[in-house]
Amino acid sequence: MKIELKKILVIQTAFIGDAILASSVLEKLHAFYPDSQLSILVRKGNETLYEQHPFLKEVLVWNKQEGKYASLFKLRKKIKDQKFDAVINLHRYASSGFLTAFSGAKYTAGYKQNPFSFLFNTNIKHVIGNGTHETERYNQLIENITDPKVFKPKLYPSAVQFEKVNSLKSSPFVCMAPSSVWFTKQLPKEKWIELCKAIIPGTTIYLLGAPNDEALCEEIKTTSKHGSIQNLAGSLSLLESCALMKDAQMNYVNDSAPLHLASSVNAPVTAFFCSTVPAYGFGPLSDNSKILELKNLDCRPCGLHGYTACPKGHFKCGKEIDLSGI
Repeated sequence: MKIELKKILVIQTAFIGDAILASSVLEKLHAFYPDSQLSILVRKGNETLYEQHPFLKEVLVWNKQEGKYASLFKLRKKIKDQKFDAVINLHRYASSGFLTAFSGAKYTAGYKQNPFSFLFNTNIKHVIGNGTHETERYNQLIENITDPKVFKPKLYPSAVQFEKVNSLKSSPFVCMAPSSVWFTKQLPKEKWIELCKAIIPGTTIYLLGAPNDEALCEEIKTTSKHGSIQNLAGSLSLLESCALMKDAQMNYVNDSAPLHLASSVNAPVTAFFCSTVPAYGFGPLSDNSKILELKNLDCRPCGLHGYTACPKGHFKCGKEIDLSGI
């Protein structure tokens, strides 16, 4: 069923990885409604993902630092004033449900777990753990106004952002993003050092991350003693990282945001899954992708988002991942 939709808003106010995967919905809506004005709402800090996006009219930002509820009501008024025809809510919590339900849009869609879902035109259950990818779950919300085909996420680094990293591509290189918000989703430091030592001489290693990852990356760099390794943590924006990762021989990542950055530019990627599992639906989507994990461990997975420490105290799911096939 294709209906007339002149203005569409997509909402995803969760973490960076979720905001990246939301681009899959933008790709599909643009394909089906090329003349529609598309907007996206993300949390403060994630808006840089969509700088100069070629078919986004506007990027709305929820800045909770202004005061969670005051900013929410302010945002609700702004959304309603824009008179969107459709609001697609990829987020499962009350804040985004409130914005969706009272947006004034004639078509609204979201997940049943959202407390306001009974007010949506379309609501489906968000099911994790059955092997369905998150992009497939997103697509279920727009399937009845498009079709069953699932589009891949896609980000658009600018020519200026590609130019900034161009000098880093003069010789063969790989990228590594060793950090994660959650300890149990992060391959242990010793494993990253082992991986660096396995990279053949003549291949440059670029360590990527946020400013607060700089110390970890520096320790990996110093301890590995690889002949050509650079710590770029805090030096590149998210889209500049995308522009670099796109041309890497391989990108080594955890089950975290850099994995989805790689998917968004179809960059080659090897993803390490420690306490989490690909069956949750957040695995790589690049044509050239590989997953390394320790299977048949009875305590794995131990949680959806990971922990600050291994609940069992041994962290075998990270420490015993075999890197010999790298």
